[in-house]
Parts: sequence; C-alpha cells; structure tokens
Amino acid sequence: MRLLHILMIGLLVGAAVWVYEIKLDSALQAERLAKLRGELRRERDAVAMLRAEWSRLDTPARIQGLAQRHLGLRPLEAVKIDNLDKLPERPAAPRPDADPIGGMIDAIGDPAPIGSVGSAGIRP
Repeated sequence: MRLLHILMIGLLVGAAVWVYEIKLDSALQAERLAKLRGELRRERDAVAMLRAEWSRLDTPARIQGLAQRHLGLRPLEAVKIDNLDKLPERPAAPRPDADPIGGMIDAIGDPAPIGSVGSAGIRP
C-alpha cells in the first residue's frame, strides 16, 4: 500500500508540473500576443500618419509653391495666346482602304537591285 501512495504522490507531482508548464506557456503566449498587438497598433498608426502626410504633400497649392521655387518657370505672356481660327487646318485623314506603307514605297521609286546576283541570275 505504501508503494501505491508513493506512486500516487509522484503522479500528483507530475500532473502539477505539467499543469504549471501549460500555465507558463499560456502566459508566454499571452505576452507575445500583447506584444504583437502593440506592434500592429503602432504600424497602423504609422500608416495613418503617412497617409495624412501624403494628402498634405500632393495639394495643388504646395505643388505650385514648389514649382515656382525650384523650376524657375516664367509666367505665360498674353501675346502667346491666339484665337482658334488662326490654327492650321487639320491634315486629311487617310482613306481606310489606302496602304500607307505602300504609298511610301511608291514615293521612293524603283530601287537599284541589291545583292551580288543580277536579274539575269534569277530563275523563275
């Protein structure tokens, strides 16, 4: 009977150690989870801050100021503006059945033969 009591005490100690290990592991996992949630919150805050900065960076007034400061552009002179009636006529659109590449080849004319074999050496 004494052996049974010693065996039961050993099992109880083993079970207590096993439960303590589970408790310690769960505490470590909870700490790790809290750390990851904190990092996630910091990253979301950083993304929100970058989006707010970007919306400020691409405002037209800021871009206008940067262009005036760094590009050295001159303002548009009123003499450079003209009426639409003084624009040249739009070129005629090519006919849909016309061959533009063939027209360029025809404009060049009959080129000289190319190669070392003359027309007499060509057999049909």
